[in-house]
Amino acid sequence: MILTRMVKKIKLLFVCSRNRWRSLTAETIFQGISGYDVRSAGTENNARIKITDGHIGWADIIFVMEKKHLRRMQEKFNNSLLNKKVVCLNIPDDYHYMDEDLVELLKSSVSEHIDHGEPV
Repeated sequence: MILTRMVKKIKLLFVCSRNRWRSLTAETIFQGISGYDVRSAGTENNARIKITDGHIGWADIIFVMEKKHLRRMQEKFNNSLLNKKVVCLNIPDDYHYMDEDLVELLKSSVSEHIDHGEPV
């Protein structure tokens, strides 16, 4: 008889302004790590995927690229953010999607906050 243990995946949400470069890159590079579910969203009206209360409720850890993203989220979803772990990565909007420097910066910044058994 094979016993399987249900392991709850940790849900990571990456947030930037338009969800086109930084947060989308983060979602792409971290979605393959065992034990994590990953999504991304943006805070601006013209975001590829605009952040909702549902995103915040879903996430275990929220990574924002800049402090302004946290401020925008607090303005709209303050009650939902209570008891949520929010990490500001301080990554400026200086990169394009999958930029090598951005990928390295994300890997080093996020790895301080998540435990992953597989190399990214």
